[in-house]
Formats: sequence, structure tokens, C-alpha cells
Amino acid sequence: MTAHRACGASELEQDTPLRVELDGVAIAIVKDSAGDIHAIGDRCTHGDVSLSEGFVEGDTLECWAHGSRFSLITGQPLNLPAYEPVPVYVVNIDGDDVLIDPTVLKEV
Repeated sequence: MTAHRACGASELEQDTPLRVELDGVAIAIVKDSAGDIHAIGDRCTHGDVSLSEGFVEGDTLECWAHGSRFSLITGQPLNLPAYEPVPVYVVNIDGDDVLIDPTVLKEV
């Protein structure tokens, strides 16, 4: 597969997750306080809840339902109740376009 335009970088608000769906894969895109853009699986591994409705703090995204925080860099849960990681996707920027291939996971 190939990378798809997920959104424009200018559309992203700092520390505000954006949910997109690419080839049937739900992805949460986050521009953190450092201006880095991350893409992780949008489903909490504990409760099957959308992470894009959660809260960003530093380089983590917290599930709004049960409070599990996930690293935006590795996808690893940082506290219970979640114990399984979420996928992390490779992000490429081309001009203002945020490009993501939902079949290519970031190596961490």
C-alpha cells in the first residue's frame, strides 16, 4: 500500500487529537507541544474506546474512559488498566500534507 493524506499539518491543533480513518484503520493524529506529529491506533486496548477523544500531556495520550496513558512514541501503555500497546504509524510530512500508510508501523 501507499501513504495517504490524513490531514493538513496546519489543521492540527497542539495537544488536540484528530481522528482519521485510512483504509478502514482508525488513527489518532497528535501534534505535541514540541510541534512533533504522531500517529497511533485510535482504539484503547483496554476498553475499545476512541483515544482521539482523550487528553494529550507531553508525549502521551490518555484514554478518557479509564485513564490509561499511551506513549505517542512507542504506543506502550504507561499505566493500568491497559497493558497492551497500540500501534504507532510512520508519519511523513510533504509540504502541509500529513501522510500515513496504515500498513506501515513505526519501529520502536
